Amino acid sequence: MTIHRPLPAGQVGRSVPRLEARRKVTGRAEYVHNLVVPGMLHTKVVRSTVPHGRILSIDTAAAEALEGVYRVVTADDIRTVVPDPWYGPAFHDQPVLAIDKVRHVGEPVVAVLAEDPYVAAEAAQLVVVEYEPMEPVFDEIEAMTSTAVVHEVLKPAGTFPDLKHLVGRRDTNVALDYRLRRGDVDAAFAAADRVFEHEFKTQQVMHTPLEPMVSLAEPGDDALTIHTASQSPSFVRIEIARLLGWPENRVRVKVPYLGGGFGAKLYIKLEALVACLALLTRRPVKWSLTMEEQFYTITKHASTFRIASAVKDGHVTGRRCEVFWNGGAYADIGPRVTQKSGFTAPGPYDIDNVAIDSYALYTNRPPAGALRGFGIPQLVWAYESHTDLIARGLGVDPVAFRRRNILREGRPQATGTVLRDAAIEGVLDDIARRMDWDKPFDRGSGTTQRGRGIAVGFKASIAPTTSVAIVNVAADGSANLYLSTVDMGQGSDTAMAQIVAETLALRTEDVKVVHPDTDVTPYDMATLGSRSTFHAGNAVKLAAEHARDQIEALAKSLGLPPGSNYGPADLFKKKYGMQAGNIIGVGTYIPDYKSPAPETGLSDNVTPFWMVGGTGVEIEVDTETGHVRILRMVNACDVGRPLNPKIVETQISGAALMQLGFTMFENMDLDGGQVTNASLADYKIPGMHDVPDEIESLITEAEQHSGPYGAKGVGESATFGVSPAIANAIHDAVGIRLTALPLSPEAVFRALREAEGNTGTDAK
Repeated sequence: MTIHRPLPAGQVGRSVPRLEARRKVTGRAEYVHNLVVPGMLHTKVVRSTVPHGRILSIDTAAAEALEGVYRVVTADDIRTVVPDPWYGPAFHDQPVLAIDKVRHVGEPVVAVLAEDPYVAAEAAQLVVVEYEPMEPVFDEIEAMTSTAVVHEVLKPAGTFPDLKHLVGRRDTNVALDYRLRRGDVDAAFAAADRVFEHEFKTQQVMHTPLEPMVSLAEPGDDALTIHTASQSPSFVRIEIARLLGWPENRVRVKVPYLGGGFGAKLYIKLEALVACLALLTRRPVKWSLTMEEQFYTITKHASTFRIASAVKDGHVTGRRCEVFWNGGAYADIGPRVTQKSGFTAPGPYDIDNVAIDSYALYTNRPPAGALRGFGIPQLVWAYESHTDLIARGLGVDPVAFRRRNILREGRPQATGTVLRDAAIEGVLDDIARRMDWDKPFDRGSGTTQRGRGIAVGFKASIAPTTSVAIVNVAADGSANLYLSTVDMGQGSDTAMAQIVAETLALRTEDVKVVHPDTDVTPYDMATLGSRSTFHAGNAVKLAAEHARDQIEALAKSLGLPPGSNYGPADLFKKKYGMQAGNIIGVGTYIPDYKSPAPETGLSDNVTPFWMVGGTGVEIEVDTETGHVRILRMVNACDVGRPLNPKIVETQISGAALMQLGFTMFENMDLDGGQVTNASLADYKIPGMHDVPDEIESLITEAEQHSGPYGAKGVGESATFGVSPAIANAIHDAVGIRLTALPLSPEAVFRALREAEGNTGTDAK
């Protein structure tokens, strides 16, 4: 017997169309929003109207009297199901429904249930909650010393190994303070030719996934099934089981496709409440957020970054960084952002003497957590704006200055971890080459001035984490892949199928990816931090190799010589006499990791890989209006070896355009803790007219030797350099330096008028 069709060409590196594309464009793809089950109730919540206050009374009588209302639930009811109803990935600091006090405007206080969602929404308006206002704190710097304390006691969750060092604290708004010390910073500053100091700020913004958050819980016989739009089904299962005091196997979490996530749908968001409501009512309960409600659920950290650099002989010899992260009312994963991103605050530069202090702070704003880039865009915004200011202060070309100071292969990063497989210089060179940086540039004329800017940044991957994958090879040679990585539009299903196909010599189209279902698919920490390609991809490759080894062992047991070109279908038929049987391959991947030393923050193995990305832009500024038009944008990323080049290119452009919105106009306007623009009518995300006239996505040639077939993640890398590149270009064009995002026309206009000696108050 021989294989009846030729082996497929290599699958890795092939731009395979996304496996789910047809289902999505024909409307047949499954989403939780479309799911309806018999007997289902809808819930709407009553949200806090004050940013910080004690709950004095809750009057639900009018809501309960409304026709069609099934039940009205408060925290006291929740405690009959879950005696200790607090959750969170870093601290158990967030209640299922507010207990005793509220900590931000929009916090869920009461849940109303009805078969008709409009009836539930109407009833929610009839609930009256009386508060005793307390002093709020909104600013991250003020939170350091404020007498307004958001949490009286902090209870560490103890879930993740890299957050085991968190300690319980009392009467402080500091959730975590990360400290790194390397070399002799004081001596470097004392010996410097020049010292540069600046402060940069970023605003609070929203993920705005176009599929709002949604969860549906179905109670069963001593069991609970949760259908949810989540990036972390394994965590949801563990956390819900912990809350209920159940073994994990009584909780089932199913996740279909997601209509975007970007970090918003991580950990527990809606699942705890729907789980409790389903068990209280013994009926399925669905909670679908409106776009407005998402603004009160999870956001991106606002931040303040103070940075100082000592420069001697054109080299940065020392750097001090203070980063203050505005975490809002609940920590979510902010402490991890504070540490994992905080240690990259000195930037992708070879600096021997570094001091970093990074603080996660509670305030009375809506909670902040993971958002594409995981804190890195805030940091790169600051240190790459700072880098340009140093170069200009020294009279050196910004690209030349970066090349002089760049961190290269084999040199230690600030943590002491040696840089491996990170093409920082390659990304910088690719952008500069593509932009013809060394050639003359049209500077514009009259009221239209032109400029260009460049920026590069990097990010450490999340570690330690665990990914498990199962590959089931059927009797006809096709394969099913079981894993809990969530495809939320980034193309992970296709990339993972390509790894299986490459390893087993199949066509990618002959690999079926089974969506996350915790009763069926194995554990994966979460789909976040660009970890799927590397972490899950390595687990998938190991599982496929395990299956391949068993196929080869089967051939040997049948007396077939090595290299006899028998396919799985032939082997199964030879063994069983018919088309029958399976081969199961299992793979587990856990990268090495060494926790930073508590006293210094140093570690020689702080990340399994580095993500690198940069951006170059050419812009023009209308000096009469402050309007900035982006003529050209070049984004380059080190992705290792691209598994699917077309998907990688769309990931690069998509990430850059998302960051473009955060750079130019997106901003949550808050008035006393109330978001005043919580809708897509008022909160503008990028549209077609905001796309630069020219946009290019470059894949910098590199290889991640520890990655599956040389690959690593790319979903965040193109967010890094966008903001500082544009700010640097504005400075290049009109000589003004903006130090706070967004770079709105108003901000540019005011800075131009101030530069002319006019505050702008009488400008027409």
